[in-house]
Amino acid sequence: MDATDSPYLVGLNLAGRRVVVVGGGSVAQRRLPLLISCGARVTVIAREATPAVDALADFGQIELEVRDYRDGDLAGAWYAIACTDEADTNAAIVAEAERDRIFCVRADVARDGTAVTPASAEYDGLTVGVLAGGEHRRSAAVRNALLDGLQSGAIADAAEPEVAGVALVGGGPGDPDLITVRGRRLLARADVVVADRLAPPELLAELGPHVQVIDASKIPYGRFMAQEAINDALITHAKAGKFVVRLKGGDPYVFGRGYEELEACTAAGVPVTVVPGITSAISVPSAAGVPVTHRGVTHEFVVVSGHLRPDHPESLIDWPALARLRGTLVLLMAVERIDAFASVLTAHGRPADTPVVAIQEGTTRSQRVVHADLATIADRVREENIRPPAIIVVGPVAGFPARIGDLVPGQ
Repeated sequence: MDATDSPYLVGLNLAGRRVVVVGGGSVAQRRLPLLISCGARVTVIAREATPAVDALADFGQIELEVRDYRDGDLAGAWYAIACTDEADTNAAIVAEAERDRIFCVRADVARDGTAVTPASAEYDGLTVGVLAGGEHRRSAAVRNALLDGLQSGAIADAAEPEVAGVALVGGGPGDPDLITVRGRRLLARADVVVADRLAPPELLAELGPHVQVIDASKIPYGRFMAQEAINDALITHAKAGKFVVRLKGGDPYVFGRGYEELEACTAAGVPVTVVPGITSAISVPSAAGVPVTHRGVTHEFVVVSGHLRPDHPESLIDWPALARLRGTLVLLMAVERIDAFASVLTAHGRPADTPVVAIQEGTTRSQRVVHADLATIADRVREENIRPPAIIVVGPVAGFPARIGDLVPGQ
């Protein structure tokens, strides 16, 4: 390929067709997953392969031949990639490919091949590819910018299908960057957004002026009736032909009443899409430098709702059983009743010196972390004026020395 020539960008249908990759190193490791996802019959020829390439062969996703390349190895191939660490070998592969009229990528010197691999990405049925004359950093940067624009809605896909019904979207623990790609994409298409108090407010600021935002925390009539009012809002707007996103903090199904809303919508004949979110039960401790599990320390973690006191007649939690566990307890909605929870755990056998950490507004720039133990956590929470939203972690992992917890979230 002449350096002055502009390559012709084309999509190849490789499903069921033979592709030969010569070389089993990091370049092959990066290229193989996309070839496999395209349905190609991939043969890798290499003296040695990375563990990841070996694993693809072990699972039957590629054929791996551990040996030197030989002239004739491209027979029957539709496409080839020369990615060994030897220039002479790569040149010989390209020469065979040209002789047999097989398009071939040369990874070490792109201009000497007959094909160039674009920086590519998949988005909602689209394949985006960018070529920059061999400037791989530039093509990757433009690809990433296009993908970000599509995901955020800044770049409109004129051919995107109409979305119907309601989407229950988990907005993540607080940092707006921690919403899932699919969640952000559906949010960009919304006509109406019914938002929880814990949904990242920065996400709402990205919405267009035509989007109606309903603050679910301000729907009146008390807690029980509020849920019925939220259900009614979702159904009413969806039946009016609007695409409605129910934006929640964390994950819709982790103490988020998501399934109640799904039941109400489906009973009314409204289609529902559920988009899982990153739950605060795991991500907030992580952001504070606390792993909920650690090898050799804890083999289980339990997520507990703290919205009812242990002695409340409607409580479904077996607190004595939790106290006997040796692993991690993650308490949500527990700040206002932490004294009762600490007391019941120690009363039923959990040592009073068990480490505890309280994390307020985790993953955001306002994050605050307070360390204590079961005997002192209630006093520490009052002294430090810890307020919801906050996560409380009980167990040995809560006493680990801070490593990333001192970093500013979001940076």
